[in-house]
Amino acid sequence: MSDHKEFRDLETPDVLRETLAGLDIEPGTETVALDDARGRVLAERVDAGIDVPGFDRAAMDGYAVRAADTFGASETDPVELEVVDSVHAGDRPAVALESGDAVEISTGAVVPSTADAVVMVEDTSDREPDADGDDARERVVDVRTAVAPGTHVMAAGADIAAGQRALGPGTLVTPREIGLLSALGVDAVPVHARPRVAVVSTGDELVPPGEDLDHGAGEIHDVNTHAIAAGVREAGGVPVVYEHVGDDESEMAATIERAASECDLVLTSGSTSASAMDVVYRVVEERGERLLHGVAVKPGKPTLVGTIDGTAYVGLPGYPVSALSIFRTFVAPRIRDAAARPPTRTATVDATMATRERSEEGRLRLIPVGLVEDGAGATLAYPVDKGSGATTTLTAADGVVPVDPDTNYVDAGDPVTVELFSPSVRPPRVLVVGEDDPTLSRALDDVAAPRYLAAGTRSGRRSRRDGVADAAALAGPDADDALASDDVLGTWERDWGLVVPAGNPDAVDGLAALVDADVSFANRDAESGLRARLDDALDALAADRDTTRDALADEISGYALATRGHQSPARRVADGVVDVGLGLRGTAAALDLDFVELGVDRVAVVAADDRRDKPGVRDLERALPDGG
Repeated sequence: MSDHKEFRDLETPDVLRETLAGLDIEPGTETVALDDARGRVLAERVDAGIDVPGFDRAAMDGYAVRAADTFGASETDPVELEVVDSVHAGDRPAVALESGDAVEISTGAVVPSTADAVVMVEDTSDREPDADGDDARERVVDVRTAVAPGTHVMAAGADIAAGQRALGPGTLVTPREIGLLSALGVDAVPVHARPRVAVVSTGDELVPPGEDLDHGAGEIHDVNTHAIAAGVREAGGVPVVYEHVGDDESEMAATIERAASECDLVLTSGSTSASAMDVVYRVVEERGERLLHGVAVKPGKPTLVGTIDGTAYVGLPGYPVSALSIFRTFVAPRIRDAAARPPTRTATVDATMATRERSEEGRLRLIPVGLVEDGAGATLAYPVDKGSGATTTLTAADGVVPVDPDTNYVDAGDPVTVELFSPSVRPPRVLVVGEDDPTLSRALDDVAAPRYLAAGTRSGRRSRRDGVADAAALAGPDADDALASDDVLGTWERDWGLVVPAGNPDAVDGLAALVDADVSFANRDAESGLRARLDDALDALAADRDTTRDALADEISGYALATRGHQSPARRVADGVVDVGLGLRGTAAALDLDFVELGVDRVAVVAADDRRDKPGVRDLERALPDGG
């Protein structure tokens, strides 16, 4: 058998759905206690075994009467009845009413057998009888309104009568159904069993959350195990999580074989692409049947479907965005179906594409997008695809825009339909794009429902220009240029310079040391305003030395080592990866590192021209330093 397999004939998304539908993962039925029934689906009809209520019940506080005795009663001419007893909820009536009698009664109490109506207490006056030596009555009530038979009485079985159909098979049990079942005295119900779904992440590089990573060895935290298990639970399945396995074929085979013997469906992630290191498909072929490998979907091309020892198997891609996209779109609906749960009602929203996004002909493209409202309240969709390996892609997105295989781009201004990740998704009240800055991050804690895409000053400037961002966070020279704008919401200064290990062992004393000393350096990426501030300083140094910035940059070991976050260079210093990093004084202090100041940088948050009066933008302005 060849060690390398190529994707030749990619199957369509419809074929993937049909293949999944053909897998047998239905787990049968079981009986569960009422307290465990919420969220389950009834497997059989439940009929009422008793009347509810099982007696004629008073619907109001008042007096149980014979309706005929109240004929002609009015405010000016009340009917006088003798109060012969009282009955409260849980009491058995001790008397039967005769003509002219009334029984004081509480809501929920049993109506005496000879009474046929209840007069509300508000329509009566309780009093002692008139002084008369011949009147032996101890208590009378004046009834000021006439009532008809059945007034304020819930007859036995009026809620549901014995023998009636209470709930049918396929009913999703919610608190409402549990209330009805409780009223019927049902303490256990037959339900569809939830499919047991094995969750196995593969890859030598995976480390469970909570354990330390060896970044030098390429280790990453295991994302898929926890995210997919949560998805299985949300879809109505029971996730059975197995310890992640490396790329050793025998270890992988043993784990998958055990999972297949214990579960209704085995889900793995990783090791499904066409690579000599990927062995899952060989395990499937040796122990079962490979039904499908490779789908014309982006992301998610290397999806694998088959059986292992007769148990359904789906191999998801390893990258979290790919794995979760395939799971959400194709696998979760199949789990819901196996659990007999109703299909989710796909929530969609119509929007306008904010920027052009290219696609790839021949494959269904699921473009993750975020939502934002413009100044006129129209909904815009903007791409937030950071790549299949970026776990923040889906958390920064509100849904996906499916793009047909025969479409190679979606243009700015095109109408699109966004499939929301949840019906509860709403656009953020304020969208901020731009410089990664700790002061801004803290300020946003005091703003309701914000979204902050810390993609750098250049990205913020473009996003504001393109009508995507409500506000751009700008640093470096761009912040200086923005100060004259009437749309500045807030501005502040921050010390910037070189972060070095505690004690500054290389005696770094300024920018020239990066060029002249034998030190390694971690820079910020070109999107960062802080990087622009560094480049300006290099221009000044180059002028002093009668050379060019590019020439100086070539002498800096690691100048091209670009990192995204404001802490990233400093953390490389703290980890001993480099000697010097570009950063902020506050970052150095937070990481117990030393700092060589090079200057003062400015950050300015600037609103989009048409968004100044958005409530979320106003909230942001109040939260920022120097804000309104």
